[in-house]
Amino acid sequence: MPHDFSAELPPKSSSQPSHQMPPDLNIPERLPFFKRLMARMFGGGLSRMQAQHVPSWQQGHADGYLNGHAEGVNEGYNEGRFDGIEEGRQVLVIRDTRPLEHRGPRVDDHLFDDWRLPLTNELKKRIKADVAEKLPAHAQPTAAQWKMIFSDTPSTYVIAGAGAGKSTSLVLRVLLLNHYLGFELDSMTVVTFTRESRKDFINKLVEIMALWGHELTLRQAREVVRTFHSRILPLVRSLPGFEQLQAFENLSSQSGQLFDDSADSNPFDLRINDAQRHQLNLCYRDLYAANPRFREVMAPLYRQSLQLKELDRDHPDVQKRITVMGLSSKRDEELCDVIEDLWIRAGAWPIQGVEPMRQTVEVSGLTFHVHGYAAELDAWIVLGFDPGEDQHLRRPDAKLPVWAEWVIKRTLFQAFCRKPVIWLENYQASRGMMQSLSGAAVAGPGFDYKVKGELSAAPLLDCFVAAASFIENLGLDVPSAVAQMSFSEQDPDRFFFEALSLFWKAFENHLLDQSPPVMTYNRMFSLFGENSPENLKLVSDAGLRPLSHLMIDEFQDVSPQIVSWIRASLREIRSRGPALHLGRGAQRSSLLCVGDDWQSIYGWRGSSPKFFMEFPKEFSSPATTKVMLSDNFRSHQHIIDAAEHIVRAAPAISGKKARASGPVQELLPVTVLDRNDDRLLASLTEHYHAGDSVLLLYRKGSERSRLPEALQALADADYTLPPQDRRLKQLTYHSAKGLQADAVFLLGDCQHLTQSPYKNQVYQLTGLGREGDLEAFDNAQKDEVLRLAYVAITRAVRHCYWFIESAGNDDGNIPRASARVAGDKAFFDDRRGASSPGTSSGESLSTSVE
Repeated sequence: MPHDFSAELPPKSSSQPSHQMPPDLNIPERLPFFKRLMARMFGGGLSRMQAQHVPSWQQGHADGYLNGHAEGVNEGYNEGRFDGIEEGRQVLVIRDTRPLEHRGPRVDDHLFDDWRLPLTNELKKRIKADVAEKLPAHAQPTAAQWKMIFSDTPSTYVIAGAGAGKSTSLVLRVLLLNHYLGFELDSMTVVTFTRESRKDFINKLVEIMALWGHELTLRQAREVVRTFHSRILPLVRSLPGFEQLQAFENLSSQSGQLFDDSADSNPFDLRINDAQRHQLNLCYRDLYAANPRFREVMAPLYRQSLQLKELDRDHPDVQKRITVMGLSSKRDEELCDVIEDLWIRAGAWPIQGVEPMRQTVEVSGLTFHVHGYAAELDAWIVLGFDPGEDQHLRRPDAKLPVWAEWVIKRTLFQAFCRKPVIWLENYQASRGMMQSLSGAAVAGPGFDYKVKGELSAAPLLDCFVAAASFIENLGLDVPSAVAQMSFSEQDPDRFFFEALSLFWKAFENHLLDQSPPVMTYNRMFSLFGENSPENLKLVSDAGLRPLSHLMIDEFQDVSPQIVSWIRASLREIRSRGPALHLGRGAQRSSLLCVGDDWQSIYGWRGSSPKFFMEFPKEFSSPATTKVMLSDNFRSHQHIIDAAEHIVRAAPAISGKKARASGPVQELLPVTVLDRNDDRLLASLTEHYHAGDSVLLLYRKGSERSRLPEALQALADADYTLPPQDRRLKQLTYHSAKGLQADAVFLLGDCQHLTQSPYKNQVYQLTGLGREGDLEAFDNAQKDEVLRLAYVAITRAVRHCYWFIESAGNDDGNIPRASARVAGDKAFFDDRRGASSPGTSSGESLSTSVE
């Protein structure tokens, strides 16, 4: 039986084991060759004799076992390690990287697919070479303009300051899409705001396209270049039942007929013509007869319009006439008799709806009389002295004529009477009152009203149109918005807006009942806005396709309602996918907008620069290109710096600073002067006769009637010249946008004079302005007066003169653009308050006339 050495072996180890053997079994040192040979021969003999030496056998066995074990361990370790690695490579490792909370896929809310225009470097070089060959040197695009033309992202916004030369760049963009990329013209629309700018762009497009071999007709060019209004009208007409639809704003003032002038109406013109007024009056008549609540809310409006306006007791007229107050009271009943007799003879008294009732009223402790009482208006009636009567008529023994006694009484009532009194100034007022109170006013309500925040009163229905347009431009429905507004119980605007809510709903229905049907542009945009996207699905591919590639100029003046329509249209185009563009060269959709937030001046109509200033947020896109056109090819640097100094106090897109890039000119400061019509006439005439083009701009249209006769004569003479030879234009600041002249004369400051409670509320409803700002509209208007001054000044090429009325005793807290004039800046020459020079007015300014 073999000997068991297990008890004598040490524990297994991965390293070479050490052996503790008896001394007589220790492994001998290596023998020399001769001894080793002898041992091998001797051992072989013993083996043949089957004789064994036990200690030798044990030592040999131990050595063999231990050496074999060590080799086996090493070999097993190496083979096992190799097999383990190979096997480990086939083990699936699962790492749980999922979020702790469940999340679904993201919503792709972009208005565009993630695509790029196929513009290669080779194509860009070829286009630049063609433009260099075909266009004159002064029309060659700058690096920034090429960036705009070559923008390959779905959305692009271009900040183009005054005089930036954007029109040519837009035309070259159309050329790029159509001529070089093969996009059909019926897949794109260029939008301008006014009829004049549209006409100019059409001519430029026809001219440049012809240089590349495309002979566009005016009709083809008009199909591409549109106003927003001319694009929305065919969209509505494409729907069943609306093929002959007419726009309310396009109703003709000639013979009351309807017309369609390519829908090129001025979006900022609120004047109402006879045909439009006729429809308003018809609706008013029917609503007044049919709706008791409308009649109820009209009464306090009428009373407010006719009610005698209060006069401060410290007013000079009051202080002058208060001295005869006692005498006036004693003779008042006799005065009433005389005036009442005149009204009876004129057939103007009594008045239907007014009870003749000679009643006494107390005015500052003294007794005066009224002629009647209107129960429906809850007001006393006082008859006035009609201007058509004899101005020298006197009562017996009276020192003053009847009209003078009546004026004294009216002044005293204005200052001291706090009862509701309607003061009828003339016989015509009585006839209008009879119609209004009887509900037979075919010509409308027949009275004016002034909404708080407006500069002046206007016919009531005109006020309805203006307020409704403002609300709708902000993307709101009139009745819904009115329902969320609030006014104090004593505020007559409370009744105005309830009447507006009732009237506007009835008016929209009234227009649709016409044959052919009529609709306001605001309602058309609303029908296809984000609040009713299902309507766009009714539009054919052919009707929707022209909106695929939109290029919009003057984008800073868009309203929230227009923005809603644009976004809804782009979403619908994307949702239809490739089917919309099947077989066409133009694919997908894009939007390129050009504007200047510093030139946003139509906030009073509901426009806002917010959508341009926050363009990437408002028009979500996979990629957006921003381009800054900083070159000004119109004005010299002093004109630019003066205008920017004024407007820089308003919020704006960061990084804006224009540089003069036109021909080198003498740097002449903007000259600021006190209003002086003689000096104005002399300087303007001198510039005109020196051959300069001249713009005479005024803040308000009423300024035109105040101009010197000699200046009017010069303007009339210039107008008789052929159009290309005319060099003098008279316009408001707002109307002058887009124009320029060698010399510009500005009349009037830009200031925010009123506060508008209702517009502040509407601004809050639509989310414009800063959160929590209760006067968001008014604050926006304070910025807008600065922008208006910027627009006016930047019309000038070389000379700019600004004539400003002295502030006098006006409230110093009124925001004024002129407050930003800096006398210590080289680009301003502030001469206000300086004494008039001894020489003529013209000589004082002639140093800057070439």
